[in-house]
Amino acid sequence: MTTPWQRVPSDLAAAMRPRLPDTVPAIAGAVAGLNPEITGAKFERDVHTAVQVALDRFLDLAGTDEPALPPRIREVFVALGAAEARENHGPELLLGALRTAARLLLRTASQSLADSRPVTVEEIIDLSDATSAFVDELAAACTDGLARQLREQAGEGDRRRRRAADLLLHGGAPPETARAAVTAIGWPTLDRIVPVLLPPDLAREAQFRFAADGVVAERPRDAVLLLRAGSRTGRPFLTEALSGTFGEAVIGPAVPWPEVPTALRLAERAAELSRPTPAATPGPVAPIFVEDHFAALALRGEPGALAALSTRRLAPLTGLRPAQRAQLLVTLEAWLRHWGSRTAVAAELFVHPQTVSYRLNRLRDLLGPALDDPTARFELQLVLAYRPAA
Repeated sequence: MTTPWQRVPSDLAAAMRPRLPDTVPAIAGAVAGLNPEITGAKFERDVHTAVQVALDRFLDLAGTDEPALPPRIREVFVALGAAEARENHGPELLLGALRTAARLLLRTASQSLADSRPVTVEEIIDLSDATSAFVDELAAACTDGLARQLREQAGEGDRRRRRAADLLLHGGAPPETARAAVTAIGWPTLDRIVPVLLPPDLAREAQFRFAADGVVAERPRDAVLLLRAGSRTGRPFLTEALSGTFGEAVIGPAVPWPEVPTALRLAERAAELSRPTPAATPGPVAPIFVEDHFAALALRGEPGALAALSTRRLAPLTGLRPAQRAQLLVTLEAWLRHWGSRTAVAAELFVHPQTVSYRLNRLRDLLGPALDDPTARFELQLVLAYRPAA
């Protein structure tokens, strides 16, 4: 089989080798100059070595039918591609560098021959074909190394994500261990987590869609997506993001990361209570939010449900002084129990009706429309009925 470099003039090596001490740094500098943001002695040394090896090999090939890159030389360029992947550089940088090197190689080879003797058009064409074919081989080796490294990194990334998911899912990990695990997958902090139950066949799609903010743990009967709480875990966003394909999702409450097992348990119980049957849902299915079922779970004695409901309903009062908060809660409980009768509340608490009015106005400022919503009022009564005595 005829190789493109078999047609290259055999005297090219003799004409060009004396120019290599100047040609190698010139091509290496041009390649490095394509990416001025990439600097460092190692990078410059690697580029210089790659150019030197490539030019020496090209000249050895002139007039022969040998394969372009024997294993030891090919590995130089495989390693170069892998190094670029480790630096998070895409293939476009490598390919751009090789195109530049190819042009300079052709120019230098042509000029070297022309300085030693007359050169025909056919020889220039053959030289161009050989240069292109040789650089294609270099590009194949580089992209092979880049692809290998990316596969290896993807495998390591998957392992790290699985470890982070397992630590959060099972709980009990030391804080420094959990933080190190999420730092390894690129999370800047570890604070609150939103667990989401999904059908098992949606695990990979969920990992792809929420890769930056979530990790997925696959289990025999379902999958669990653990999302970092933030702007992308608010109810409007999740309703839109998890409708349709992810319509069977059950979204747990946002909790501090050590409480993920409890929140996941609530999601599992909410799924048992609320997942619709296929016959009842002919259209797109909306995700289920556990917070809508706290009361039902609390009445069934589910551990953690009452605490979660209390946190949700009484959150607006968190910033008050303890004595002021206790006073308002006592008033709220009596007001709910007496169906809004200020006179009855005043009699029970031994205060003036105007004092009750003042406290209720303050509660309306804090709780807003919840005081007029039947579901919210019921949940407030439930929370206050089981609240430990001050």
